[in-house]
Amino acid sequence: MDLRADPVELTAALIDIPSVSRDEARIADAVEAALRDVAATVPEGMPAVTVERIGDNVVARTHRGLPQRAILAGHLDTVPIADNVPSTRGVDAEGRDTIFGCGAVDMKSGDACYLHAFATLAGSPALKRDLTLIMYACEEIAGEFNGLGHLADSHPHLLEGDVALLGEPSGNVIEAGCQGSIRVKVTAHGTRAHSARAWLGDNAAHRLTGVLSRVAAYSAGTARIDGLTYREGMQVVHIQSGVATNTVPDEAWAYVNYRFAPHRDTDEAIAHLMGVLAIDDPLVDVEIEDVSPGAAPGLDRAAAAELVAIAGGVAKPKYGWTDVSRFAALGIPAVNFGPGDPAYCHKRDEQIPVDMITELSDDLLRYLTTAPADDGRNATAPAAS
Repeated sequence: MDLRADPVELTAALIDIPSVSRDEARIADAVEAALRDVAATVPEGMPAVTVERIGDNVVARTHRGLPQRAILAGHLDTVPIADNVPSTRGVDAEGRDTIFGCGAVDMKSGDACYLHAFATLAGSPALKRDLTLIMYACEEIAGEFNGLGHLADSHPHLLEGDVALLGEPSGNVIEAGCQGSIRVKVTAHGTRAHSARAWLGDNAAHRLTGVLSRVAAYSAGTARIDGLTYREGMQVVHIQSGVATNTVPDEAWAYVNYRFAPHRDTDEAIAHLMGVLAIDDPLVDVEIEDVSPGAAPGLDRAAAAELVAIAGGVAKPKYGWTDVSRFAALGIPAVNFGPGDPAYCHKRDEQIPVDMITELSDDLLRYLTTAPADDGRNATAPAAS
């Protein structure tokens, strides 16, 4: 695998290596070998490039002592293949030259741009920011397996930097920060009975209706941070009850998902959610099943604002949760910046127009070869969208 090749060709090469979550060894081997080739060709007299393999996570770094360090991060895994590997090339519905295949958008095209940028600049005097490249495993499954999370716990020094870029598909614009997410399970308990003698029972589904009504009536708030407007939301996303069509159910439960803006920390967000649920029935309980903190956009930091300026001067808020949150927890401003339409993520016809790969790659190289501002905290905020 030639990381200095056209990132369009590199995208296809990465797609052609199956890498469903928890089966990334083959692609990690290929990436590691290619990065070691890059490290071996750094000009004599220039500080060495280091490459580390930790599980199926690969980390490469330059060590030039440059004014800033930019982290380029991307996950190597994909969702299960749906007859869409190897890659194919053709035209999309709009007649554009397009690569099709599993991971084309999420996120092997982003990986290709980041790998290409690292390989192109690791030994080049044009590089103006030291680089940390992190290609990690198991993003598409439960957080307990997430390779970036494991690195943050076991090797936090590898995640140190002034700004982090995550190659999540963002349509070639900056999507800064991310919303936080909380999922709770609300369970109502009752007494089972024949529906013909309902007075002998206690309908758990009916006990749940108060919580459902309060969530349905919830009015989503907004928060404006660094010029970006984040919109919150609370929804019942799964509900179940029932024993038989002639039986009063003795249990009913619902999952509630709260997406909160990054101006709230997790404690505040949990308190807000519990206030909306307002559970005061001893036969209704709530269990917190998942909490993922949000990430502030950090666009007041020059290292992030300069990237926005080079990428068109417009930034959008990220409404979903992504791994930028892991960098934000370490005090590093982080943005999502990758090619492709996220609407194609995980689809059988996952696809990436070739020109989006080329344009993002060009923007990334321009950013990394532009001298950073002296002050890392007093940048002019970019335009919001």
